[in-house]
Amino acid sequence: MSLSVEIGLLMAVATAFFAVVGFLYKHKGAIGSPPVEWNRPVRTSLALFRNRWYVLGIVIAIGSWGFHVAALALAPISLVQSVIAGGLVLLTVVADRLFAHHVTRREWIGVALAALGLAFLAATLDGSADGAHSDYEAATLAIFLASVTALAIAVAFVGWRTSHAGVALGASAGLFWAVSDTAIKAQTGTFGESLTTVFVSPLVLIIIVASFVGLTVSAKSLQIGKAVPVIAMTTVAANALTILSGPVVFGDPVPDDALGFTARILAFVLVIGAAAMTPAPVRAAEA
Repeated sequence: MSLSVEIGLLMAVATAFFAVVGFLYKHKGAIGSPPVEWNRPVRTSLALFRNRWYVLGIVIAIGSWGFHVAALALAPISLVQSVIAGGLVLLTVVADRLFAHHVTRREWIGVALAALGLAFLAATLDGSADGAHSDYEAATLAIFLASVTALAIAVAFVGWRTSHAGVALGASAGLFWAVSDTAIKAQTGTFGESLTTVFVSPLVLIIIVASFVGLTVSAKSLQIGKAVPVIAMTTVAANALTILSGPVVFGDPVPDDALGFTARILAFVLVIGAAAMTPAPVRAAEA
């Protein structure tokens, strides 16, 4: 594994830590703010920033986003997102040590699954961790981004009419963020070029729009749904689709032999499964 990839994965760990802390504060602020309204998304979303806890969560999330961009610039997207997918596991430790919450047996099982998944992932890094893998075909990227965006809209539209609207909107927010993260990864290929090339691009517009829509939908999901399933579904949706973009869009290598391929798939399943099993502790959400 190259040094740059190792640094990128460390950045991914930092991303996961700050993301889960920011999520806790954003939830606390969202439930104490006026409801987000679909017919006035900009005005009602900006109203959230009057709540100090939401602002604190956003500030922490911005720091997490900075680490995320750095990680994507240095390491393959599938590896970065696999590490971040275990972020909700970190939340159990944060809640236990920093917020004095009791960690349940289910949450500790999630920690064990994540550790096992990352161990499998580490065992299959040969040949896939020697560079950032930022190259892509424009047509493939466009189809992938359009497909995930359509899926995000469909999930929100259909889920809004069900009794699980909060969870559905959480999944939709995660999918919008998967669009943003994939576009960020593609744009990191221009780093080191002129400022015009880096910041003046259709991908930059996609990143901004997808990030804002995801933020708005996420805030609404936290207001109407229980924090535990909403945070879990948001994280799983975001990471599952972003991990998929690795081999589909950026050509992240997949092990050639059956054993290595099975271990890599099992690693992804274990890490994402651990994230789904280890949501924010209920008492932390209710505080």
